[in-house]
Amino acid sequence: MAAAPHIPRTTGDGRRETNAAAVLRAVLDRGPVARRAIADLCGLSPAAVSRQCADLVRLGLVRELPEQVVSSGVGRPQIPVDLHTGAARGPVAAGVHIGVPASTFGLMDLRGRLLARRRFPHDATEAGELSGRIVEAMRVFLAESVDGRPLLGMGAALGGWVDPGRGTVVRHDALGWRRRHFAAELADGLGGIDVRIDNHARAIAQSEILFGRPAARRSLVHLFVGNVVDAALGIAGVVHQGPGSAAGDVAHLPVPDSTVPCPCGRSGCLGATASNTAVGVTAVRRGIVPEPDAFLVVDAAAAGDRRADRLLRERARAVGRAVALLLDVVNPDLVVVTEHSSLLDPDYLEEIRGAAVDLSHVCQDPGRIVGPHAGTAALPVAAGTVLLNPLFRRPLAVTGKGTAG
Repeated sequence: MAAAPHIPRTTGDGRRETNAAAVLRAVLDRGPVARRAIADLCGLSPAAVSRQCADLVRLGLVRELPEQVVSSGVGRPQIPVDLHTGAARGPVAAGVHIGVPASTFGLMDLRGRLLARRRFPHDATEAGELSGRIVEAMRVFLAESVDGRPLLGMGAALGGWVDPGRGTVVRHDALGWRRRHFAAELADGLGGIDVRIDNHARAIAQSEILFGRPAARRSLVHLFVGNVVDAALGIAGVVHQGPGSAAGDVAHLPVPDSTVPCPCGRSGCLGATASNTAVGVTAVRRGIVPEPDAFLVVDAAAAGDRRADRLLRERARAVGRAVALLLDVVNPDLVVVTEHSSLLDPDYLEEIRGAAVDLSHVCQDPGRIVGPHAGTAALPVAAGTVLLNPLFRRPLAVTGKGTAG
C-alpha cells in the first residue's frame, strides 16, 4: 500500500489551506470541472485556483483529464480536473463500524463510493479482546481489497460516548468499554496508519453533509436507532459535539404515549421503547422469533409475518413521535433517520414520517424526513467519512499521514 505524498503545511493566516479546501469541495461537487468554473464557484482568482490545483494534483487528490478537453477554437483549452477516484487508482480510505454483535469493514474512494465491504461477526468475543480481533480481521481485509492504491488511513465509527479529539471511547455500555484509547489501539495494530474515530450518529451526519443532499449542509438532525440510540446535530456544515464530545445522547428522550419501563427508572424513554434490543425482547415475548434479534424480526416481516410487520410499524411510529420532538426543538432543513427496517422497506419510513408530521407543530412536509443517502451502506460509508471529512476541510495538513503497509 503506497503512501500519499506530503506537502508541508504553510504558516501564516491559513488562507492557502482554506483555499485548497474550497477548491477540493468544488471539485467534489462539480467535477469534472474546468479551473475557470472553480474560480467562479469559489470566488478565487484563476491564478489562485491553478496553484491550489497543482498542490492537490501533487498530493494525488485531484487529477487532470486532458482527454475531456473541448476546444472552442478561441483561447487556451481548459483541461478539466476531477477527484482522483478508485477507477484511476486513486487514494482510498478504510472504515470500520463497530456494532453489536458484528462490525462492518469498508473501503471507499474520495467520492464516498464503497469499493469493498465485509461483515465481521464477533458476538462471542470478550470486550477486552475485541479491538485485537478487529485489527487482525482488518489487516486481512485491507490486504485483499486495497490492491496497491494509496491508503489514506482509517475511520472508525461506533455508538456511545466517543471523544474524537482524544481518540477515546469514553463510554460504550453494550461493549463494556470505559475510557478506551481506541484510535491508538487500531493505529498501533495496523502499522501506524492515520486512524480517527467518532460516534456513529455524528459520522453519518458528516457523511450526509459531505456526500449527501445539499439541504444537509444548511442544517440537519440525524437519529440513529439500533442497539444504541443516539443523535447528531449539524448546522452550516459543522456537526455539534458539545463539551467533552458528549452531545447526542437521546436514549432517554421521552416518547409520547409510550409506557415501556426503562432501566433508568422512568418509562417511555426512546431507547427502551424503540432500540433493537427492545424490539427483539418484545418479539420473543410475542412468539414472533425464537431469540431476541431485531434482524430476525425484519426478516420475518419481509417473509410475510404480519405480527413482525405490526411490531416494526409500532417501532416506526415510536421513532416518528421522537422525530416530532426533535423537529419542534431544532426545526432543521433535514431529519435523517437510520433505522434498519426503514432502510430496507420504504413503508416503514412512511410510518415514521406520518407519526412525526401528525405530532410536530412546525413541520408539515414529510419530505424533510429521509433515510441516509448511502442506504444500507450508511455505516461503512460513515466510518470512512470519519477519516475523509478532516481531509476535505484541511487537505494540505491532513494528506500524507498514511503509511505504506
